[in-house]
Amino acid sequence: MYNVLLTSLIVVSVLIIIAVMMQPAKEDNASTALSGGAGDLFSKQKPRGFEAFMQRVTAVLGIIFFGLALGLVFLSSH
Repeated sequence: MYNVLLTSLIVVSVLIIIAVMMQPAKEDNASTALSGGAGDLFSKQKPRGFEAFMQRVTAVLGIIFFGLALGLVFLSSH
């Protein structure tokens, strides 16, 4: 059981890396770096399409990663 969870954790880790790398980059300029982006606080739009999908995939993979890590800790302590 431990080996199955460890293998799953490694696979999920690679998938998280791929999902994060596939997310579209947000363009920032020098004014947002100096002002902290305060002017853009209320002008943000909800992500749609591919960006929203990749955010959901990343969140789900993160939750799975956390669960697998807790399962491995539980199995290794008993």
